[in-house]
Amino acid sequence: KAAQEAKPYVPFQPQNLHEQGHYTARQKQYLEDFIKKYADKTKGSKQYTDDTRFAHANNRNLSSFRSYWKEIVYPIIAERSDGSKMWDIDGNEYIDVTMGFGVNLFGHHPSFITQVIDDSARSSLPPLGPMSDVAGEVADRIRTCTGVERVAFYNSGTEAVMVALRLARAATGRKKVVAFSGSYHGTFDGVLGVAGTKGGAASANPLAPGILQSFMDDLIILHYNNPDSLDVIRSLGDELAAVLVEPVQSRRPDLQPRAFLKELRAITQQSGTALIMDEIITGFRIGLGGAQEWFGIQADLVTYGKIIGGGQPLGVVAGKAEFMNAIDGGTWQYGDDSYPQDEAKRTFVAGTFNTHPLTMRMSLAVLRHLQTEGEHLYEQLNQKTAYLVDELN
Repeated sequence: KAAQEAKPYVPFQPQNLHEQGHYTARQKQYLEDFIKKYADKTKGSKQYTDDTRFAHANNRNLSSFRSYWKEIVYPIIAERSDGSKMWDIDGNEYIDVTMGFGVNLFGHHPSFITQVIDDSARSSLPPLGPMSDVAGEVADRIRTCTGVERVAFYNSGTEAVMVALRLARAATGRKKVVAFSGSYHGTFDGVLGVAGTKGGAASANPLAPGILQSFMDDLIILHYNNPDSLDVIRSLGDELAAVLVEPVQSRRPDLQPRAFLKELRAITQQSGTALIMDEIITGFRIGLGGAQEWFGIQADLVTYGKIIGGGQPLGVVAGKAEFMNAIDGGTWQYGDDSYPQDEAKRTFVAGTFNTHPLTMRMSLAVLRHLQTEGEHLYEQLNQKTAYLVDELN
């Protein structure tokens, strides 16, 4: 019960700049000793942060600022990485448990990825502008792994979510979108909201300064895994363009609400609302089919990123043709009288670096590796994860 009532994750928090802390004399002494040792051990990172603070506007320089530990408020500056480890500019060695915020499923610099980089460096890659000569194969392999019908490529998870919402609105002709507290969907203004104080179907409030209320007017934030939220979604009916869900929230991996998601799928299907699964993190991590396969649910649209790029920036939007056709008007053939049937719903999408030649080659290498290793890779991964969790707890 306590886990179900945990406070939802919020990606932006104002800093308590002048908080003094209420520590005992013994705690203060411990903190003072720790600050001295840590600052000495990572002095290169501290100096680099200080030297570049003005030139490089970096929000991570401020992370967890408190006046009483101000002297260790700086990011670790990395110099190199290999396998499970990384080294900072002071030569300190770390076990990297975050792996690029979830990007490097195979560790740093696996041989099948570095081979692609080496081969590409020695050859003449196709230019930007003309279409990639491997994007079609990447799309087909994603279809095979996940069961989606059509696939499109963009440059980040944020961009993929932004496009998915645009497609849902274009295909349905509706405006309103539901998302859930505790979920993370990137940095697009249109999803950076917190639940309105009135509750229910009230519009969200902006998460931070600079995010306009006009972006929030058609966004509703509801509680995740809560039957009352399903009632609200049911009541909104054909007002909703989409329900955007992170099926396993990145800060709550213990919460895997299969029954809630099944009912959500049934409700959205009945109302013609697009169910968008944000699988930027879960995609290709728990299996080839991701969270859709894990929960036995087929979404209308799904977003992928992180792992699938092999270390390169990549966002993927995929899903059913009735929604994906808003990108190109739908399919047609040569030699007959066919034409794009969904031209009236076609919206605007573009991007200079979409289907970047190196990114597509690295993504193809990842997909080939995952499909070759198959169940064995995921079985080993899940066993090791279970062991680590058990040992830590």
